[in-house]
Amino acid sequence: MFDRYGAPETLTLREVQIPRPASGEVRVAVHAAAVGRTDTCTLRAHPFFARLTTGLVRPNMRTLGMDFAGVVDVLGDGVTSFKIGDRVFGLSPDRFGAHAEYLCTPVDGAIARIPGNLRFNQAVVGEGAWYAHGTTKLLAEGARCLIFGASGAIGTAAVQLAKAKGADVTAVVSTQHLDLAESLGADRVVNYETEDFTAIVEKFDLVFDAVGKTSWFACRPLLGESAVYLATDLGPGWSNLLLSALFGVTGSKRVQIPFPQDAQGFVRYLADLMATGQFHGVFDRSYPLEDIVDAFRYVETGQKTGIVVINTR
Repeated sequence: MFDRYGAPETLTLREVQIPRPASGEVRVAVHAAAVGRTDTCTLRAHPFFARLTTGLVRPNMRTLGMDFAGVVDVLGDGVTSFKIGDRVFGLSPDRFGAHAEYLCTPVDGAIARIPGNLRFNQAVVGEGAWYAHGTTKLLAEGARCLIFGASGAIGTAAVQLAKAKGADVTAVVSTQHLDLAESLGADRVVNYETEDFTAIVEKFDLVFDAVGKTSWFACRPLLGESAVYLATDLGPGWSNLLLSALFGVTGSKRVQIPFPQDAQGFVRYLADLMATGQFHGVFDRSYPLEDIVDAFRYVETGQKTGIVVINTR
């Protein structure tokens, strides 16, 4: 938990009262959660204007964690769509709270049964995939897309979601992640350490910066007519935000910062992809709940491959 914004060291473990589900909710005994960019940015209130939603002076939430997987152990009044003992996974984008042993969540929210025999620590895959889906949902079958940074939680998800849409995918990664990108189904893999990916002759319908380390100006040569550039971060000098607003004023959507929507529908869609083998999580490492400060420190290095897991039990 945390009572003030700051570095990972502001997080502390505390004993609190076990929550009870309200009407239309279930309580999940959380077995696994994840630490992602949203958690680290919320902890530090970055960017500053995020405080308008998370709390201007102090955080209005005490427990972070959006991704969860666990077992339904208590039903709220009127719940018939789940039963006690169901193995579930999902997202808690509005209230967070997954970095705990118990979490209450509405049954009409972003929750679904875990497909097959996946372990709990293999099912905390939603956050990065949800952000990626804000981009890949724009793709039509046969569209050509380039994904820069296809080795993080968002990037690895984007490759798989784009392939599920029938797109032709070029993944841009570092040397150590070439085999990973190929294993995820990328049609072409470019090593940005040895090749200038912006010099690729091919034009793309969509270019997605999954790590926020490039810009529309750098990627402009890659963009075909009516192509879209999307990024998960504000960009150098907030250029992505400014260009998105500028193009928006002109009625164009050439530059976008994708905002994920319909978490409920997406989690169910993701469950179907997982059940059919079209999507799986890529995991870097795991930490016990008592070492969550170390997990945050590692995520903040920007060096993780895929997802960092918190085992809560």
